[in-house]
Amino acid sequence: MTGHLPLRIKSIQEFLQLRGLPGTRHPLISIINIAELKEQPRQIDIPVTTDLYFIGMSRFTQVCLKMKYGQQEYDFDKGVMKFIAPGRIFGFNTGHTEEINLSGWLLILHPDFLWHHPLASKIKQYGFFDYSVNEALFLSDSEEQTIFRLFENIAQEYNTHTDTFSQEIILSLIASLLGYSARFYQRQFITRKIMHHGILHQLESILEKAFSPESLEANGIPTVKEISGQLNISPNYLSSLLKTLTGNSTQQHIQEKIIEKAKEKLTMTDLSVSEIAFLLGFEYPQSFSKLFRSRTKVSPLEFRKAGRF
Repeated sequence: MTGHLPLRIKSIQEFLQLRGLPGTRHPLISIINIAELKEQPRQIDIPVTTDLYFIGMSRFTQVCLKMKYGQQEYDFDKGVMKFIAPGRIFGFNTGHTEEINLSGWLLILHPDFLWHHPLASKIKQYGFFDYSVNEALFLSDSEEQTIFRLFENIAQEYNTHTDTFSQEIILSLIASLLGYSARFYQRQFITRKIMHHGILHQLESILEKAFSPESLEANGIPTVKEISGQLNISPNYLSSLLKTLTGNSTQQHIQEKIIEKAKEKLTMTDLSVSEIAFLLGFEYPQSFSKLFRSRTKVSPLEFRKAGRF
């Protein structure tokens, strides 16, 4: 997909036509039962960006599709969910020549369908819409049944009702679908302890190296994007994972490392606060002092004085 500018798709109907999928009953929402498709969706070899939300649940029932995540491979022989927000760039070519027997659902939403509903702002708070494709949600059997029933209920309302209650009912079902997805993602963070605790160890190693004098002088304070890139994880996924396992986001972990190094220098050296701020990558000492106070409830000088009585 390199070398091509992304094709922008503005409407649901345009997207469905591009992929050779059935037309929609409503211009702002479409739900597709993948098992009922007579032909596999058309593959597209160029990158695409849209103005739409996508919520997909798939199950590969004929062959097992493997996807590499970090240094491990995971089997897509159970239910798997993926989420795409407006503005994301993605593609459709799977790269597999084998016939894949799929079942599941695809829900497509235009943001205007959420207009004047609490979900219009709530949906932006779900970080998994910005996860990478290899950070999909893997469902257990019971979770898959829960999600499948919600998709079925949405489809039933979409296909059989056109009264004034229909949109509100569909939106409430979508809200439940997203709420369960958030719950199941939290379960995934917790149950994959071996892999995720490995990420925590890698994170600590990366931060320790990033806060060495040489690295700070050359690169400054590391950003969330830089750290997640070294871990091969999307920034939102990493922050959600850390929040679940440790209670702190990636940015808070960076700040903790700053405070840890600052305390060492305040206790073990006679460097001024301004010198310490500079060594830790701060352009302005006031910014360093403000962060230090916000995290410790005392100023750097107060901390030094308390530690040297």
